[in-house]
Amino acid sequence: MNTNLILPLKYPAAISTTSIVEEKFCAYYESWLKQLEIHLQQLVLGRHPNYDVVVATLITHHKEFYAAKWAAARDDVLSFFSPQWASPLEAAFTWVTGWKPSTAFRLVESLRKTRAPLTSLSLLTDEQASSVAALGTRIKHEEQKVEMDLERLQMAICDLKMVGLAKMSSRKDFNESSRVEDMVSVAMKGLMDGMEKVLKMADYVRLKTLKGILDVLTPRQRVDFLAVFAMLQIQIRKWGKQKAANDTANNKTTNDTTSNDTPTATPTTANNNGDTTNTIDNIENVNLIALV
Repeated sequence: MNTNLILPLKYPAAISTTSIVEEKFCAYYESWLKQLEIHLQQLVLGRHPNYDVVVATLITHHKEFYAAKWAAARDDVLSFFSPQWASPLEAAFTWVTGWKPSTAFRLVESLRKTRAPLTSLSLLTDEQASSVAALGTRIKHEEQKVEMDLERLQMAICDLKMVGLAKMSSRKDFNESSRVEDMVSVAMKGLMDGMEKVLKMADYVRLKTLKGILDVLTPRQRVDFLAVFAMLQIQIRKWGKQKAANDTANNKTTNDTTSNDTPTATPTTANNNGDTTNTIDNIENVNLIALV
């Protein structure tokens, strides 16, 4: 096997794969999560005896996140469908640029069955449980609608118009290049507008899910639900970053070992193993379970 044909998986240093929007939102998201953790710590320490105030504070914090997200998506919507700020773990559990609404209902059910601290939802009444279940059914249908709209957009990339543009772009006709670029730009703008619409639709379902669940719960249950929800988001991010760091360290160790074990090439012995180890950069930031 000719290992010289194996291409490196790392981008050349001269190529930047991170936009200005991504850099700014990454910094904002880190700051937003730190503030969320502060709210959570104050909540756990019992520094907010008024449940309504706690809920209002957390909801405001979540709304600020979505306002910032939508503002950034206007300039670079694709960044949210392949977020460079998300760890591989977080990205693996992302649904249309955020947390999957149905998981909130699974969380309610899990808290209802547990007897651990911070779980007044274990006292959820049958009437409350029935209301949450009915909401879950409606939300499931809305999730499916978002998925259908996203699929429609994904299929549009192969429609007759896009195929025609691809053929025109592949031709080396410099007299037509400017016109073709303009046509491609218009087509891509249409696709990006559609992606932004799908992003907002998914976020609306997330917001509707949280509002619907909170409306069913008592003030104390709302606080407990939001606290565990925030705790889960924060911990998943920490687990993801830790796993990414561990993977990077393991890759480095493997590469160092391979380098040390590789025999020195001689005029009569070709070395096809020394420089063919591929290293995949681990992405370090997230967008899973973006709270409301």
